Amino acid sequence: MSDLVRFEMVDETATVTLNNPDVRNALSVEMAGHLRDAVEQAEAADARCLVVQGSGATFCAGGDIGAMLEGVSEDVDIETRVQEYALPINRAVQTVAECPIPSVAKVDGPAFGAGAALAIACDVVLASERAKIGFGFRQVGLSVDSGTSHLLPRIVGENVAKELVYTGELVDTDRAHDLGLFNHVYPTDEFEQHTQEFIEQVATGPTLALTESKQLIENGSQRSIGEAIDAETAALKQTLVSADHAEGARAFAEQRDADFEGW
Repeated sequence: MSDLVRFEMVDETATVTLNNPDVRNALSVEMAGHLRDAVEQAEAADARCLVVQGSGATFCAGGDIGAMLEGVSEDVDIETRVQEYALPINRAVQTVAECPIPSVAKVDGPAFGAGAALAIACDVVLASERAKIGFGFRQVGLSVDSGTSHLLPRIVGENVAKELVYTGELVDTDRAHDLGLFNHVYPTDEFEQHTQEFIEQVATGPTLALTESKQLIENGSQRSIGEAIDAETAALKQTLVSADHAEGARAFAEQRDADFEGW
């Protein structure tokens, strides 16, 4: 794994760290490629929780402004600029969004543009009090990308999504929490403690049941109630024969905490 993206596996939790704080962890094409590799590595390692974070005081400042300026100043043709610069970053965010493992973004600082999309591509966003989030593609004269048009309205609704994109507002923690962009906001000096407790709760859960539930929730809005129940029934057939269901049922009856193995 490149120094630009660190991968660490501890107790079945895979942590992926964007590691270029000198440019506020901006998503270069190279970093985006390593981000995709890291997510695929987490899946191959049977991780039970995926954590995405940034090093330093920024989660991710978005796209690589240097590459944007290079494309403008050198008059690179549009197809090349899209295929070689923009698309790899978009695909990296897509890889995170489509990861079947329960995922958590740790946002301990600003998340902007494609970096904001990367944060909300995770299932849960945990933020410190110094975190901010903004979809300010307008600041560089660009339309939204990195899946923002899909991800953002699902959280805040279409009209608020348009507002955040039209204004480019850098949303503070209180408003981000109220809008549902941040699930939890913790005091900065307690951020690591609280996020670790949350992540451990996810990573020690019944992983098969959680991954099936993740897929059901993500697809539920596209189904009728009958179709949703049919899909839930199919998933239930998988989880009913799992070791974790047997353990969970026994633990519930015995009034103790379950020791889930993840399958």
